[in-house]
Amino acid sequence: MSATTLLFRDDAYLREAAASVISINERGGIILDRSNFYATGGGQPGDTGRLERANGAAVAIGATVYNPADKSQVIHVPLEGQDLPAVGEAVTLHLDWAPRFRRMRVHTALHLLSCVLAYPVTGGAIGDGEGRLDFDIPEAGLDKADIAAKLAELIGRNAAVTERWITDEELDANPALVKTMSVKPPRGSGRVRLVAIDGIDLQPCGGTHVRNTSEIGTVLVTDIEKKGKQNRRVRISLA
Repeated sequence: MSATTLLFRDDAYLREAAASVISINERGGIILDRSNFYATGGGQPGDTGRLERANGAAVAIGATVYNPADKSQVIHVPLEGQDLPAVGEAVTLHLDWAPRFRRMRVHTALHLLSCVLAYPVTGGAIGDGEGRLDFDIPEAGLDKADIAAKLAELIGRNAAVTERWITDEELDANPALVKTMSVKPPRGSGRVRLVAIDGIDLQPCGGTHVRNTSEIGTVLVTDIEKKGKQNRRVRISLA
């Protein structure tokens, strides 16, 4: 089966893209040869938007997920009651940009949070303008104002955010790059994508991020929860 080229990994700001329909699954999910829609994974929700057909008709997409039968393919899940394109048909993808950009800002802010709190990350999630990380911290004593101030300092450095690729073997030789205990870097293609925040952070990640920390804006630390003897959940939101 043909794989879907993941355009968002090379350009998270790509709002429109041309593609062709590879197949339609038994539930009406649309599989394309290429996509700028992020598929649910790593704690980040899948994108929504629409597919524009050659005749001008639009197909609203309510979710984007990986094909459970072939993880190299992305399924664009249409809302019910729509006429679907045919296999081989050319379409144009239009991304719902506002929620995607908020998630990009939050995702990048969470990378910074993992630097402010240099503890193993046991979980995380990204919402619409908010997010959280869970940390394996033996002792509590976390202060919201202190964490927010340190985040603001890192955001204010206007640091560039870039991506590069390394081999699986290079990652295996540098296990300290992986901060998350529960979510593993996307592997299987023989290479792993690294996200670098200049002078601040470097870690494997398949998600979408802003190009510069200045785009994150003001971040609030909204809550710190005790989720277990050694587990603390830190929640943030965009101001």
